[in-house]
Amino acid sequence: MNNKNPSQVRLALVSLLAVIALLAACSSEEIKPPENQASADKTAPSAPPAAPQAVPIPVLAHDEAVLKAANDLFSKAQLANDTPGQQPRRPVVIDPLVDGVSRMQTATTRKMESKISGLVQSKFPQFDVRPFTAANVGQSPLLVVGTFTPINQQGKTEGVREMYRFCLVLVDLKSRRIVSKAVARSRMESVDPTPLPFFSDAPVWARDQTGEAYVATCQASKLGDEVNPAYVDSLVADTLINEGIRAYNSAHYKDALALFVKAEATPAGKQLRTLTGSYLATGKLGRRQENAQAFGKIVDYGLDAGKLSLLLTFRPGATSLHGGTATAPYDMWLKTLAQHAAQRSSCMEVVGHASRGGPEPVNERLSALRAEHVRQRLVDEAPALEKRLLAAGYGSRENLIGTGKDNASDALDRRVEFRLLACQG
Repeated sequence: MNNKNPSQVRLALVSLLAVIALLAACSSEEIKPPENQASADKTAPSAPPAAPQAVPIPVLAHDEAVLKAANDLFSKAQLANDTPGQQPRRPVVIDPLVDGVSRMQTATTRKMESKISGLVQSKFPQFDVRPFTAANVGQSPLLVVGTFTPINQQGKTEGVREMYRFCLVLVDLKSRRIVSKAVARSRMESVDPTPLPFFSDAPVWARDQTGEAYVATCQASKLGDEVNPAYVDSLVADTLINEGIRAYNSAHYKDALALFVKAEATPAGKQLRTLTGSYLATGKLGRRQENAQAFGKIVDYGLDAGKLSLLLTFRPGATSLHGGTATAPYDMWLKTLAQHAAQRSSCMEVVGHASRGGPEPVNERLSALRAEHVRQRLVDEAPALEKRLLAAGYGSRENLIGTGKDNASDALDRRVEFRLLACQG
């Protein structure tokens, strides 16, 4: 055994003890994550991704908007193939497009129908466009329904109208379902919203079930929906009414009257358009007694519904009526309305309206004075109405067209409305 220097032994012993202490410290020390990792672990859960923003519908030139919507409608149609291995040529009819608020056909809606028909014939040979007749509808074709509506920047039919909203749907009458839908927005320039003669000559305006069903079929539907039954059930009558309107617009008044009478005899034929057609055609044919009787039916139709608007024309800036014509005999209108209203027990509010143009306080005052003038005319015809009528002026607050053109295209905004009320006391 070798003898070592005591100092060397002590040094070795100290070194050994230091190593043992270091190993013990390392084995007992808590291992911590890096400082930045620890802070990351304490961070709150990330927020859910934001919902995708709706892509705004571009506002296009009018013709471009029409063609885009029609292209989308027919190129995206979800149709069942009736014959395996073949692509049958499907018949298509267009139920005349209308203004989505007034429910009237206009110069522009008629032009749009022609563009849609031309596009289908040139670009979609798998479809066969046919006239909107009872015979063609009876074959359960595809059916185009469309509305063209003036709207504001928020897409609503109120306030200042700055663009048009265009809606098209394709209905499969075999399945009674919506098989395609397209929408577009167009600028207002180059659009002629003047109503066609039948609608501009009409003495009154009111909404009816058939017109509402037509608009709902387009505006309140989505792909795959079942078609509004009220709309489908009225199609036979609608084809006859449309033929009558076309005959009237072409000055074929005898043919028009025959078609309106035939339409009225169908199960869904008691519509305002049918009654209006008989009134207009008998007036053009000089049948005064039949004409007055037809107007009485129109008045009763509106009063039964609780609301009726007369399309009266006043002298500019005045409260007196502009006179009368063979198409618009104001004296007969007011006399008939007074007599039929007097036979009822209800009261009635006479409401004057003005188109959007000029200062609104002036519009409100003028519309109130015009309503009072009409009220007094009714009382003169039927004194029993004295305590049952009240007059009010709404200015342009309830514009339906809202373009402010002050011509035939927005005559509906200058209507005088009659609203039935329950009498107090």
